[in-house]
Amino acid sequence: MASISLKNIYKVFDDGTTAVNDFTLEIADKEFIILVGPSGCGKSTTLRMIAGLESISKGEMKIGDRVVNDIAPKDRDIAMVFQSYALYPHMSVYKNMAFGLELRKIPKDEIDKRVREAAKILDIEHLLKRKPRALSGGQRQRVALGRAMVRSPSVFLLDEPLSNLDAKLRTAMRTEIKKLHQRLGTTFIYVTHDQTEAMTMGDRIVVMKDGVVQQVDTPQNLYNKPFNMFVAGFIGSPQMNFLDATVKIRDNKIILALKNNELDVTEIFKDNQAVAEYKDKPVKMGIRPEDLTTDIGFVSKNHGRIITAKVDVYEHMGSETYLYLDYSGEKIIARVPSGDYDNSFVELGVKADKIHLFDPNTTQAIY
Repeated sequence: MASISLKNIYKVFDDGTTAVNDFTLEIADKEFIILVGPSGCGKSTTLRMIAGLESISKGEMKIGDRVVNDIAPKDRDIAMVFQSYALYPHMSVYKNMAFGLELRKIPKDEIDKRVREAAKILDIEHLLKRKPRALSGGQRQRVALGRAMVRSPSVFLLDEPLSNLDAKLRTAMRTEIKKLHQRLGTTFIYVTHDQTEAMTMGDRIVVMKDGVVQQVDTPQNLYNKPFNMFVAGFIGSPQMNFLDATVKIRDNKIILALKNNELDVTEIFKDNQAVAEYKDKPVKMGIRPEDLTTDIGFVSKNHGRIITAKVDVYEHMGSETYLYLDYSGEKIIARVPSGDYDNSFVELGVKADKIHLFDPNTTQAIY
């Protein structure tokens, strides 16, 4: 059993800095949880508190049914994989993987069995005699994972383990780590600042900002129903566009009045009392780049849902093009089919069912 319970956890450093503020989370046995957020948001500090490498200033943490606030790291039945790999340079791969077991006085034949089983799973059997300096970054990362695996821990903690790898290898290793989780059936807690890693790997994602949890949800729910503008802007690439708008209600129609256009969103928000309460009030309208379209058919059928913007720059991305646009002084991005777009004005259809509305003062979503 490797469920983890964190209740009202705080981390306050000696200088008074609060790195983690009232963190509460229930992690189920065998779950793959991702902590994601910008640098300095408190995600690595939270992981280190789970590991026992940082003390908890306030709150209660349990692994299984045992309170572990004051339990030493070695007695928590966890294994941690670091960003820097932290391999012993003078030891072979085999010795690196076996060293922790030797310290625990595990019998030699059992150590050999565990090391070779882990090496087989990670496809590093042919590297066991090499030293770390003779390995590539991806191979070193596999050794670091293997060293954690041989201990058969209840919980794996991974602190930005792929950040030192190139883009292609990072993509491959994401798949490998996900497979490893499925094969081991163990609880994984994974820290990253890369939202693509978070979206592709986690069962649930914890989005953090300034030491505070912003939202805990499945990848799809984070994308489709962000709680606030920070989550909406952080999850998704390119990030969500935000435009100033005012809610207008005329002739039983709900209209979003933008700077130079009005969008009829009646059929989307007609049953939404929260939106109706913003009548004649400002809101922030969120729309993702892929939900702005240059499709002529869509544009012609949706006259009430069109904006016109000037192309500042465009980037070819192979099968698609990113348009960086100026909409009456507001900068937006559209993700459209590949093509050439001069510095001209384009008509963009707005997919109204994909619009998000936020309170401009609280930044909270209006549902």
